[in-house]
Amino acid sequence: MPSNVLVLNQNYEPLNVCNATRAFNLIDRGKAEILEHGSGYLRSPSMQFPLPSVIRLIYLIRRPRPQMRLSRREVFNRDGYTCQYCGRRGQRELTLDHVMPRHRGGRHTWDNLVTACKSCSHRKAGRTPIEAKMRLLREPFQPRVSSYYVVYPYLSNEEGWRKFIPGWEPAADGYA
Repeated sequence: MPSNVLVLNQNYEPLNVCNATRAFNLIDRGKAEILEHGSGYLRSPSMQFPLPSVIRLIYLIRRPRPQMRLSRREVFNRDGYTCQYCGRRGQRELTLDHVMPRHRGGRHTWDNLVTACKSCSHRKAGRTPIEAKMRLLREPFQPRVSSYYVVYPYLSNEEGWRKFIPGWEPAADGYA
């Protein structure tokens, strides 16, 4: 059963995506209810059950906000594919730059990574922007994500889920 199932909290906020087997276990134990069926069936020797597409938990689950993964693409996305030193735009000649170089104690975190073109990165080298007489266009920060960040990769394939995700189009990049 490779089917994906959207799991909503009691207040209809998206929690995560699970497989159909996990969804059936939640429903069977009385922890969730089916809101919408998908295509296909789960068959046993004597019965067949329609596969769920969207389920809602009976009890409210409190959890921390999801954190955006620190990846090269997400840093480029945060910075708008723009060099944070000279303002040059583009997707080809970009690289990641540590504001405080790692060999000088800088960490690989959202607050220390920026997008830089290759020429600015080479010019800055292993120095801080102040030492290299360069200034940042915008200070690095950790982007906040909406609670729908986990669900967005699936929305292109699962059109039936969209009615459970208010405002999914404007926030499709994951930022809120």
